[in-house]
Order: sequence, then C-alpha cells, then structure tokens
Amino acid sequence: MSDDSGGRTPTTKTAAGAGTARPEPATRTGTAGAGAPGGRRLSPGIAVLSTVVGGVSLTTGALLAVTSLFGYAAGAWVSPEALSPGLIGAAMAGVAPALFTVGRARVWEDVRSLVIPLVIVLVGLFTVSLLNGGTLQAVEGGPLFLALFSLGWVATLGLLALGAVGCLVAQYRTPAGRTGGVPEAPAGGLPAVPAGEAAAVPMPGWSKPPLAVVGSGWFGIGAGLLVFPGFWGALVPWTVNRADAQGLGVWALALGVGILGALAEDDLTRVRPALRAVPAVALSAAVLLAVHLRTVDWASGPGISLLALVTGLFTTGVSGQVLLSRAVRGSAASPADAPGGPGPDGPPAGPPGGNGGRATTDSRR
Repeated sequence: MSDDSGGRTPTTKTAAGAGTARPEPATRTGTAGAGAPGGRRLSPGIAVLSTVVGGVSLTTGALLAVTSLFGYAAGAWVSPEALSPGLIGAAMAGVAPALFTVGRARVWEDVRSLVIPLVIVLVGLFTVSLLNGGTLQAVEGGPLFLALFSLGWVATLGLLALGAVGCLVAQYRTPAGRTGGVPEAPAGGLPAVPAGEAAAVPMPGWSKPPLAVVGSGWFGIGAGLLVFPGFWGALVPWTVNRADAQGLGVWALALGVGILGALAEDDLTRVRPALRAVPAVALSAAVLLAVHLRTVDWASGPGISLLALVTGLFTTGVSGQVLLSRAVRGSAASPADAPGGPGPDGPPAGPPGGNGGRATTDSRR
C-alpha cells in the first residue's frame, strides 16, 4: 500500500461505534525518584547488605532490649541506666523485619528512604563507639561476656559500615534507566504501569505539615545529641553519659532523615519499606519506656516532647500504611467502576469484527 500521508504526522482516531474511549491506565509520573518506572536498578550489594544487617540487628537488638527489660545494661559501652542501651536495641530489632524486604524491590528509589538512614546508623554507631572507646566494656574491665560483646560490636560495626558505604557508592554508580519489563511510553503519552506494579500514591496535603514537624523534631534532637552531647545529653529525661547521648542521637538523626526523605519522595508506594519499619521501632521503644516508667522524668519538657515524638512516629507509620492500602484497593476497583469503562455504565462494545473501541493509528488522512 502506498503512503499518501505527505510527510504529515500520523493521526489517531477511534473506530466507528466505539463510543467513548476507555480511560487510560494508571501511570507513574515524574522523575525516577518520584515514582517513575525508570530508575536505578537495585544493586545486589544493597539487597545482601540489608539482609545481613537485618539478621545482626534482630539478634543483637533483641539481646539489648531483653536484658534492659530485666534491668541490666548490656550495651557495648558502660551506661549509667539500662534504658539507653535498651532503646538502641529496640530500634535495631524494630527495623530488622523491614530490612528483610529490601531485596524484593526492583529499583533503588523504592528503598532509599530506608537504606540511607540505615547507612547513617551503621557509620554513626561505629564512629560513636570509636570516639567513646574508653567507656567500652572491654576497656572498663566489665564482665567477660560484655567485654567480648563490645569487641565484637566494634568489629562487626566496622565491617558493616565499610560495606554500607561501598554498596551505597556502587548503587549510585549504577546508571539510571528503565528496569526490565517496563514498556516504552506511547507517542505523546506517559509510560503505563506494568501489571503487578503499583501506581504512584502521592501523600495527602493534610499529612505533610505534621510529617514535617515529626521529622524535623527527630532530626534536630539527633543532631544536637550527636554534635553537642554535653549540652543536649543533660536534657534527656533520664541519666545518660556521653556515649549514650551520641548513640541515641545517631538513631534519632536517622529517623529524622528517613521521615524527611519520605516527605521529599511524596509517594507512599516508594516509602513502603520505611512505613513497615517506623511503627515497629516506635512500638518497641514504647515497650521499653513503659517498663522503665519510673526512670523517665515524664513531667519535664523533654519527657513530654519524647512522648509526643514517639506517638508521632507510630502515627506516621500506621496512617501511611492505611492510606497506601486504601489507594491500592481503590485503584484495583476503579477499572470496573470507572465511568466510560467496561461494564453496565460503560460504552457498548464495538461491532463484531471491529477493534472493540480501542484507538487505532491510521497513516492516511
């Protein structure tokens, strides 16, 4: 057949009798960091690192948290109260289940809101342990088990921190591009979401101000404890030393970075792994705080602030998961219920032998 288009761009028209065109499938818009199907493919190193750290965090964190529940300070360094190492252990154990899910992701953008805070924790705790080496159980002459535990703590953290930095560098050296199985964008349109992938779910506008407050609160407290432990440590509503203040500061800083990073992502689908970790960390910390209820000065300003931040952390994770679940259920039900779609309220099917109402491309005009 000869081409009589005269060099003009092909036009699209709907077959006769097709009625109103079917609605476009859900799409992911924006850049790779905001829900696009393209992005940096998740490197195997990040998946392996997350699994290894998850296993170490679960066992070590459970040890610190359980011993703290019975009133023993079993941390790597000597602590004046059992609550501080217990909270560090509770955070480690709480984040572990989410780390085991990192390897299921296809692209880096789906897990960076969890992995970047993880790198901060590993590098931060290793640095704090070195800076406060004089208070380690092995140096202070603590019980044999705790002395060996402190040496293993430093050695393990050093290896994991080095591996985390290396994996992060390798991840960002991975070129950005489409992941396998994602179809090309149609002419003049956006790429459709492949089967089995969720569309972008932006955060509701009302959720962003409280999210910014919670994230800024954790970030500010963490930075203060880490950089100025002498001043900010005195404001902690229980007795802490320099190592405790900085160790707790590392975790608070990482939580703040994770929450503010989720706010920047503005996509609940992207931050799903972090949404699994946040309420677990808050709930674990709440159990430790409840057991050591008499240790904390709840009537003070820092005590009230701590209660508000832990409550905000738990509410953030739970509400995010609820909103994401509703959006997924709504998107699953919308094709059959959408006006103009197939069904009793939709247009009639095309004539026999036709294209059923699908758009066709005709190069003749």
